[in-house]
Amino acid sequence: MKHIPNSITLINVFAGCCASICLFADADIWAIGFIMLAGMADFGDGLAARLLGVSSPVGKELDSLADMISFGFVPGLIAYKLLDQASGQTGDPINWIAIPGFAITIFSAVRLARFNLDERQTQDFIGLNTPTCTAFFAGLLALGTRNIFGISGMLDQVWVLYLLIGLFSWLMNTDFPMFSFKFKQLSWKGNEIRYIFMVTTIVFFILLKEAAFSALVIVYILLAIAHNMFAKSNKQA
Repeated sequence: MKHIPNSITLINVFAGCCASICLFADADIWAIGFIMLAGMADFGDGLAARLLGVSSPVGKELDSLADMISFGFVPGLIAYKLLDQASGQTGDPINWIAIPGFAITIFSAVRLARFNLDERQTQDFIGLNTPTCTAFFAGLLALGTRNIFGISGMLDQVWVLYLLIGLFSWLMNTDFPMFSFKFKQLSWKGNEIRYIFMVTTIVFFILLKEAAFSALVIVYILLAIAHNMFAKSNKQA
């Protein structure tokens, strides 16, 4: 029983590897599916550990290493691919215009290292977590495929992608508090922000399908800002 959480973590590793292969093969929708599987495994290993009452230093390290693949390397690869497509350069083994996409991978590594040492992030997050950052870039991939609202034209602009890469690299390592999706109890009070986001998630996926990821991440960031402002005003009152 004690090995169940680690086994689920290894599904995260496997899904991240498969997502990478799909990105190389231009099977973007399959890549998004494997990213979703990695996200479910990332949530499931922690849930299983809590339900079974087991934990180990190996499990913690394994979880971080799995996240580095699925939510560090994979989003960097997506950013590289988007920049590669936007630049229009082909034929070279490395597109140097697209290389800055791996800033996401570099700052994800910094984020994960800080998270492992930060004792404040037991209930909520400090800075944007790596799975949410990955969801945003996976959503950009889907938006380019589906061309919803004509957004794919914006993704053809290298400077727009550079701006997004810089912004999300910063968001992952900022000290700004962001709510997690962990429920201490199921009542409305104390979980208002989580229930609002859950309802928004359902609506967005019905309307936008896999392209909902990027929009939901923006909503999540805005809700986190509103939540912090409301919490500060309550403290001052």
